[in-house]
Amino acid sequence: MQRITLIPGDGIGPEITKAVTDIFAAAEVPVQWEEQNAGQTTFDASGELIPQALLDSLEKNRVALKGPITTPVGKGFRSINVTLRQKYNLYQNVRPSKTTAGIASRYADSGIDLVLFRENTEGLYSGLEMYDEHNGIADSVARNTVVGARRICRAAFAYAAKHGRKKVTMAHKANILKVAGKVMLDAAQEAAREFPQIQYEEKIIDNMCMQLVMRPEQFDVIVTTNLFGDILSDLCAGLVGGLGVVAGANIGDDMAIFEAVHGSAPDIAGQGKANPTALLRSALMMLHHIGEHAKADQIEKALHLTLQDKSKCTGDLGGSASTSEFTQAIIGNLGK
Repeated sequence: MQRITLIPGDGIGPEITKAVTDIFAAAEVPVQWEEQNAGQTTFDASGELIPQALLDSLEKNRVALKGPITTPVGKGFRSINVTLRQKYNLYQNVRPSKTTAGIASRYADSGIDLVLFRENTEGLYSGLEMYDEHNGIADSVARNTVVGARRICRAAFAYAAKHGRKKVTMAHKANILKVAGKVMLDAAQEAAREFPQIQYEEKIIDNMCMQLVMRPEQFDVIVTTNLFGDILSDLCAGLVGGLGVVAGANIGDDMAIFEAVHGSAPDIAGQGKANPTALLRSALMMLHHIGEHAKADQIEKALHLTLQDKSKCTGDLGGSASTSEFTQAIIGNLGK
């Protein structure tokens, strides 16, 4: 029985979290949840944005499932997601995007099946900023370290090799960002030499965006910097149905936090309209991470069967079912 930190989050977070825990219970997944929370709701109740109890739980369990969290806006608080990634060195942001039967998209027939590896702790998100008020100059430093570049590039190639992927694409802007860009290119080329069986290519980021829109099926594994990865990950989600249906993971050498990457949607919270697919898929990534492959496959099959029956889907998926009805439909398909 593996203990896992459960962070319900804000807005629709508790609803979609309950959907996942109910499905896991029905599938008899051998996990034990340890619930701790963070974000706006927690701050309103306790005055703490990230309670020490949550940090203690993360450091003990080393694996977490996190719902969408709201960071208070305009009050000087740093992003909770960025804080956790940097504090625990969760340098891999891994985002799969795959066309799925039953999920409508402009590319439903394209056979998209790609995985994005975004460097998660450095680059323009390092927090190295300064403002010269006298001269009206704002500076943000894109800090890419050799160590950071090497580990994210190697992680992408190692993933490709482990999962039978054929190609890794480095998305960069080294033609303009001569120094920071070269650090990433050098690291990717080094990893490519270590994994000669994996095809390697480089694409300038603006061309990469165009190619993703024109022929997304040509890509397999993509690796890039923090900012470019942030942008490309949402673009890739849009190719396969949106943020409500894609999984996300923040992975380090000794800790992993799996999360829904969409927002907390406070406008529909408590109305039974929320779609738990993204968080459920993140939870399935988590199961593969801890070695529960059979349980992950069982639940994924049930999810796919449910997605193809629109009468059982939530509104954003083209149906009229509530969150709980969608959840119960998945549970009903577990044995099929």
